Amino acid sequence: MIDKLQILSVTLPSNLDSYIRIANLWPMLSIREEQLLTKRLRYNGDLDAAKTLILSHLRFVIHISRNYSGYGLLQADIIQEGNIGLMKAVRRFNPEIGVRLVSFAVHWIKSEIHEYVLRNWRIVKVATTKSQRKLFFNLRKTKKRLGWFNEEEINIVAKELGVSSKDVREMESRMSVQDVTFNPFPEEDCIDGKSYNNTQHLQDKTSNFANGLEADNWEEHASSKLSDALLGLDERSRNIIHARWLDNDKKNTLQKLAKNYGISAERIRQLEKNAMKKLRIAIES
Repeated sequence: MIDKLQILSVTLPSNLDSYIRIANLWPMLSIREEQLLTKRLRYNGDLDAAKTLILSHLRFVIHISRNYSGYGLLQADIIQEGNIGLMKAVRRFNPEIGVRLVSFAVHWIKSEIHEYVLRNWRIVKVATTKSQRKLFFNLRKTKKRLGWFNEEEINIVAKELGVSSKDVREMESRMSVQDVTFNPFPEEDCIDGKSYNNTQHLQDKTSNFANGLEADNWEEHASSKLSDALLGLDERSRNIIHARWLDNDKKNTLQKLAKNYGISAERIRQLEKNAMKKLRIAIES
């Protein structure tokens, strides 16, 4: 079923405005409709259900893609990459977890768009590790507000993003450079009568592609393990974990959950602690 789902594609017409208009015509699904479709896909391998789920969520990909308009890349290409993330999310979504598909899909949509931006924003990839990718996107948002950094602003940004000042300087330096033509044959490229060899500037002993790939694979593996571990909890404990740690909205307080369940805040804390312990055991097993 998974291999068959991979053949589904959402192709953008040449006119982006027409695509956006068509995507917005697809009705949004109710909770009941979404549950029925996701269960048909997961348990019966129903590709028609998968297609409906994908098409009804295209508007969310378009909305997310607008946040990446400042990288000099075509919006149509960014949307297409986001659609790939949406299809991956639909393929992996477990309807028994108790969250809406869009909440689960946001991570996959942004992940695909991030990878596309990082692959195409510069010829040489500016960020390879997870922490560097996070710094890259947050730094662009911050630079729109602050402009070129001085030492004090570097320290402020480092504190705000939870990284070192050295990391901020290095990423700012990577983002500020421009691509240059690569010529491995200096005798064919002369400046003021002297040969110029770009290969003299390519030494980099710190980059490790394997580490970045391993980190990406581990993140996907951990996400799958967490989903399976959540299914092992009782419904109340699972809801508490979602409310405290996994929901996209503001983190719920112990007092608010205690009021909702009609028990003490201390009891909520104990349930949360026991649930976290069970999750840790399940994930590490």
